[in-house]
Amino acid sequence: MIIDFNSINREDRFPEVLRPRTAGDAFIALFCLWWALLGLFSLFPQIDLSIANMFFQRQQCFGNTRPDQICGIFPFSSDQHMRLLREIFFQLPYVVAFMLLWMLLGCWRDHGATFNAPRARNLKVALGSLLVGPVLIVNLWLKAFSGRPRPRQTDLFGGTLDFVHAGSFAGKCVSNCSFISGEAAAAGWLFCLILIIPQPFRSAAALPIAAVSLLIPALRVAFGAHYLSDAVLGWLSSPVIFAALLALSQTTHDKKISEN
Repeated sequence: MIIDFNSINREDRFPEVLRPRTAGDAFIALFCLWWALLGLFSLFPQIDLSIANMFFQRQQCFGNTRPDQICGIFPFSSDQHMRLLREIFFQLPYVVAFMLLWMLLGCWRDHGATFNAPRARNLKVALGSLLVGPVLIVNLWLKAFSGRPRPRQTDLFGGTLDFVHAGSFAGKCVSNCSFISGEAAAAGWLFCLILIIPQPFRSAAALPIAAVSLLIPALRVAFGAHYLSDAVLGWLSSPVIFAALLALSQTTHDKKISEN
């Protein structure tokens, strides 16, 4: 079935947040919220520890271990069904991104006449926010240099490294570290796509997309792969980037129209 985007009422096609002023306000609010939550998790690290402890199962230590050593596992990480579900979710954002890229390339038809249409501009924002957020900022920068060990790497949950609070770069993790969650960031990006789906399809797709978007970071916490702060801040980072690029895109477009 081919969707005729031009036949859909403009009020239904683009939610209020897709307009430049509202997108800019959303960016400021989300940006401030991100830093406020970072401050909360940093001041109260027991939040991370308490949530991680809910999914940790202590076991008896064997071999040459210290008297104070903690041994155990995160049982959900060994469940084959949960691992399969995680693998599917891990690939999902990039499969969706490929589909969006294919749609954007399709906008080159008629010699590129639709490449600057609202639909194409929103596709550019979606793909750009994935590249800037989950790929560059999260995976190539923060996770590479933050140094925060994952829960299962710390001595509080069967590992060997010291716990460090959210936002600290003093940890001993060398690479692919815990702060912030790349998969949670990709999940937050999926949630943002709800905004660019035209009606009536947006109403039908919003709930399942939101459910998957929240389940992905929840699995990472349950697996002992990330603390709650890593998941929450990773997820929220994508709406921050999405809103910023959306506001910039819409403002630039409106400026070009006014100049012409």
